[in-house]
Amino acid sequence: MEWNNIVLEQGNGWALLTIQRPKVLNALNRETLEELTEAVDWAEQNEDVRCLIITGAGEKAFVAGADISELRQIESAAEAQRLAAKGQALFSKIEELDKPVIMAVDGFALGGGCELAMSGDILIASENAKFGQPEVNLGVIPGYGGTQRLARLVGKTTAKYLCLTGEMISAAEAYRLGLVQKLTSPDMLLDEAKRLAEVLAKKAPIAMKYIKRAINQGAETDLRSGLQLEAACFGLTFDTQDRIEGMEAFLQKRKPEFQGK
Repeated sequence: MEWNNIVLEQGNGWALLTIQRPKVLNALNRETLEELTEAVDWAEQNEDVRCLIITGAGEKAFVAGADISELRQIESAAEAQRLAAKGQALFSKIEELDKPVIMAVDGFALGGGCELAMSGDILIASENAKFGQPEVNLGVIPGYGGTQRLARLVGKTTAKYLCLTGEMISAAEAYRLGLVQKLTSPDMLLDEAKRLAEVLAKKAPIAMKYIKRAINQGAETDLRSGLQLEAACFGLTFDTQDRIEGMEAFLQKRKPEFQGK
C-alpha cells in the first residue's frame, strides 16, 4: 500500500510503519491520522502480520506533536473536539489491536507523539529520546489521550506535573518512571524492535490477543471483576489448536508452531 506520509516495510511476521514527514519532525496532521488508521486496519486484517512496529523517520523525532499550523486554523470548540475524538479513536484502535504493537522512539516524542507512543504495548526508546506533553505552553491541553494514558502509566501526580509544567523528560527518566520498557542506542533501535517483533511473531497469536484484552480491560475495573475476565480469557484459549500445539510441543521438547487457530 502507498501513502503520502507513511512508509510500510514487512519482515518475518512483522510490519513496520514509519511516519515520514521529516520537514515538520513527523508532526501529525489530519492526513497522517487518516493514513495511520488505514495502515492499522490493514495490519489487523493481514494474517501474515503478527506484530506491528511504529516509528518515525530520521533521528530528530519520533513524532514532535500535532501539526500546529493546522491546529491554528481551528475556529471552534466543536471542531477541536471532533479532531480530538479522531485522534483518540486511532490511538484506542492501536491499543486494542489484537496483535502486539511495538513503538520504536528516537528523538522527540512530544504532545501527540507521546500520546501515540503510549498507545503501544511495548515502548523501546533510544537513549536520545525525549518525552513530554507540552500542550499547556500553547494554551491547550493534551487531546489524544495524554491526560488519561499518562496518569495510568506513571500515576496521577507525575502526570499532573508533566502536563502542568510541559516539561520534557529524558529516555532514562521515562524508563525509570515505567513509560519506556527498554532502552537502546540510536543505531540499534530498529534492529532491537525487529528482533523483539520476530520473537513475538512466534508466540501464540490468540493467547497474545487475550493477554492484551485481560490486561487492558482488567486495569479499568476492580480486582474481582478483573480476575473473572482473566478466567474467561484463560478458558477461551483452551478452545484453540494453538493450545494443543503448545502443550504437545512442550511435552515433546520441541518448539511450537502456532497457526493462530
